[in-house]
Amino acid sequence: MSINLEQLRQTQQTLAKQVILTDAFCQSVKFIGGTDVGFEDDGHVTKAAIVVLTYPDFKVVEYHIARIKTQFPYIPGYLSFREYPALIEAWQQVTQKPDLLFVDGQGVAHPRRLGIASHLGLLLDMPTIGVAKKKLCGQYESLPKQAGSVTPLQDKQEQIGWVLCSKNNCNPLFISAGHRVSQDSALKWVNLCLRGYRLPEPTRWADAIASNKPLFKNFKHAQ
Repeated sequence: MSINLEQLRQTQQTLAKQVILTDAFCQSVKFIGGTDVGFEDDGHVTKAAIVVLTYPDFKVVEYHIARIKTQFPYIPGYLSFREYPALIEAWQQVTQKPDLLFVDGQGVAHPRRLGIASHLGLLLDMPTIGVAKKKLCGQYESLPKQAGSVTPLQDKQEQIGWVLCSKNNCNPLFISAGHRVSQDSALKWVNLCLRGYRLPEPTRWADAIASNKPLFKNFKHAQ
């Protein structure tokens, strides 16, 4: 597989200029989606999960899993090219489109301001929020491991997101606007979707579906 990183870099820089970092979505949210991506068969298969929940009670409306042949290698900084094809495949199965989509990964908290949440938001023309478990770039001041603690994530004199302690004594989350969402609203909506766990409900459910965790197994058993 021949990869032209310079061409991909230019594509990222071009797309990043199209990202909207203001609130371009209806604030009376009724449905929130979550996405997560994993890999099977030693990385040869990409598995994407999308769930749609009601808001504010977080009942599962529908969920979909797509498995496709992995089309792009693992290259840090270019993961969206590896992940979005399977996410698009899963998205095409969704009947109740959400008002807001939480994406497991970075939004603009990315060296070229185009993480998977921003890339996917542009492709779908959807308001998206990046909810990442690890930092990709930027600096922040240390914060107490107390739920609700938050500090800006900065890169080159620019705020690219937030660092949020979502649960006591847990590693923080890295929240950033994806597309059609402001940085303040990204933080606000993640906080609104926390229910005592480290992850907000949309990505907690998507993670459980993608990895077949007990939350999802129990849900299927109860159906």
